[in-house]
Amino acid sequence: MIDTIQKRNGKIVPFDSDKIKNAISKANQAVKEDAISSGEIAVLTGKVCSKLSADVAWNVEKVQDIVEEVLIRSGHAQTAKAYILYRAEHSKIRQSESDLMDIYKRLTYADAKDEDIKRENANIDADTAMGTMLKYGSEGAKYFIDNYILPKDIALAHSNGDIHIHDKDFYMLTETCCQIDLIQLFKNGFSTGHGFLREPNSIRSYSALACIAIQSNQNEMHGGQSIPNFDYAMAQGVAKTYRKEYLRMMALYFNVKYCMDEEKAHQIMEEIEEKISIEPTMSNKDRYQEELALLSIESITGEQLVEAHQFASKEAESRTDKQTYQSMEALIHNLNTMNSRAGAQVPFSSVNYGTDTSVEGRMVIKNILKATIAGMGDGETPIFPVQIFKVKEGINYNPEDPNYDLFKLAIQTSARRLFPNFSFIDAPFNLQYYKEGDYNTEIAYMGCRTRVMSNHYDKSKEIISGRGNLSFTSINLPRLGILAEGDMEKFYELLEDRLILVKRQLLHRFKIQCSKKVRNYPFLMGQHVWIDTEDLGPDDSVSEVLKHGTLSVGFIGLAETLKALIGEHHGESKKAQELGLEIIGYMRRRMDEMAKETGLNFSLLATPAEGLSGRFVAIDQKRFGKIEGVTDRDYYTNSFHIPVYFPIKAYQKMELEAPYHALTNAGHISYVELDGDTSKNPEAFETIIRYMKELGIGYGSINHPVDRDPVCGYTGVIDEVCPRCGRRVGEPISLEKLKEIQRKYNHVPQY
Repeated sequence: MIDTIQKRNGKIVPFDSDKIKNAISKANQAVKEDAISSGEIAVLTGKVCSKLSADVAWNVEKVQDIVEEVLIRSGHAQTAKAYILYRAEHSKIRQSESDLMDIYKRLTYADAKDEDIKRENANIDADTAMGTMLKYGSEGAKYFIDNYILPKDIALAHSNGDIHIHDKDFYMLTETCCQIDLIQLFKNGFSTGHGFLREPNSIRSYSALACIAIQSNQNEMHGGQSIPNFDYAMAQGVAKTYRKEYLRMMALYFNVKYCMDEEKAHQIMEEIEEKISIEPTMSNKDRYQEELALLSIESITGEQLVEAHQFASKEAESRTDKQTYQSMEALIHNLNTMNSRAGAQVPFSSVNYGTDTSVEGRMVIKNILKATIAGMGDGETPIFPVQIFKVKEGINYNPEDPNYDLFKLAIQTSARRLFPNFSFIDAPFNLQYYKEGDYNTEIAYMGCRTRVMSNHYDKSKEIISGRGNLSFTSINLPRLGILAEGDMEKFYELLEDRLILVKRQLLHRFKIQCSKKVRNYPFLMGQHVWIDTEDLGPDDSVSEVLKHGTLSVGFIGLAETLKALIGEHHGESKKAQELGLEIIGYMRRRMDEMAKETGLNFSLLATPAEGLSGRFVAIDQKRFGKIEGVTDRDYYTNSFHIPVYFPIKAYQKMELEAPYHALTNAGHISYVELDGDTSKNPEAFETIIRYMKELGIGYGSINHPVDRDPVCGYTGVIDEVCPRCGRRVGEPISLEKLKEIQRKYNHVPQY
């Protein structure tokens, strides 16, 4: 037996076998079903010591490896597991403080372009003072959560890459995302905590307050903020603007035509309003004219009133349209520039629209699309809000539908600017909730892909507004495929273990969230953005109302999982596709069972894992090496997607991914990658969108290259020569040519 041992700090100290005995004893005390007597512990200690050959330089880590081996070989797997967790926990505590200090140094002294940790959230500028401060807080919070909050096995599962707890830094603080009903919020006004804002009375105010609402809610949640009924909500602002402009134009007409002073003109307008039973709107202008024709006010005949009306309605509509465009332009500019979280980022925002067929709603849809095509100040493609056009037969899908022209405009816009994406109300899993004329039953998506609709907690409130995701955690599926070594029974055993672990973790987090009070969310709860909070006071618990939200289990890397299990992914064979649907179908069934067991909204998410996919594969490469088709790239494939590197036709890709949308009720998206300038072929673009809809896809997007000439401002595909100015990269352009281009193109696109 050895006499000395090297500690972790490098110091050589006398070897003490009692420390091994004590460690085994403590591990065993944590396991009820594997009781080991003190005499057997002494025997196990002796077995460990007998393996410590004197001709080897032993350190603490090597000795602990022998302890694990002896426990497992002696049939004490549960105690071995407890010992491993004990060992990992103490190792984590020893290392985490020094790791945290190292992280702070990197945050302080490195540039974001050189340091991954400063670039993990593309929505945060970590080179700024507030961005760096936010990262200080984030990393410190993770340290606190890992070492003092999470159960040991869950913390270990996250750190070693079995699972990923999203937004772990907010674990003790808040929830993920929410669908904000602006119609309810704006009614009678609202407070941001720094003053009360009265109900808006123009489309400009509606647009400005929509941004403020998104910003305020973003400051209380860690995910994205979505407006599910953007066209319906903004339409009310359009109607108010039209009414004001109409009355103003009528008064102007009387003032000019009959030389009336302003006071007299307004008196006549007040008398008209008293005698006519309806308000002037763009949709009822013919009926309004009919009623005017029957009036006679002082010396003004009905015929003269009709003439005034025709002038006023035309001018008011034109002015309202212009103000609506400016308001949509301002909304896009604001949401790409305004700050949240102490100036560290812009709000992650999304808006859903496309189904309001009123004149006012159509004007909103048309103008947000026009403003999106125009781009930002220098013609840049706006990132926010993420725009989602809701597609529905009978509303905008077919040529005879009232909003079909706006569907066509949405296609033109997306072909040029990447947005809007497209959601499909007619997908069976969305259509089952749809009630005609009720925007609260029209599926809406939150930015990347999150959705909420079914409600196990309260079946009477299967609606979109006022609800969102509470938290989600993703499973490393490829690792299970690797560990199973082709044995499907073993794979499902491992998968079930992970699902049970994540369920326990989500409920652990949910319990913490339920400990909060309304005053912890002065806007989200205090202003009744979240559902069923109308009767709650500042000191009331939010535990019941949070049950309307979703608890989601996510996954990434289905393709790599299939490669590990059978050597093919679902783009390569029918067998792999069937297995992929079986695996994700199993996960969905387990979510439904958990929802039934708990009464909570457990759901399955096709994880938006653009950053996580790299984290998982990096950990697995260290553990398993580079396995062809599995761990040999820098990322795992996103959720159920066919790998981007795999050559496949767009239609086949959509056909293979479509069935997974029905299984992932917490959210999903399918992308189609196109080459070339899609704006030159909107018919082909529309064909793809229509095929998505016919396949039953819930949410889809078409990605394509978007270039921009910094000199002339052309946006589109630029191969070697700019189509607008004829300039090659690096070449100059004459001042005369540039002025000619500016005269030709420096205007708002007309449709």
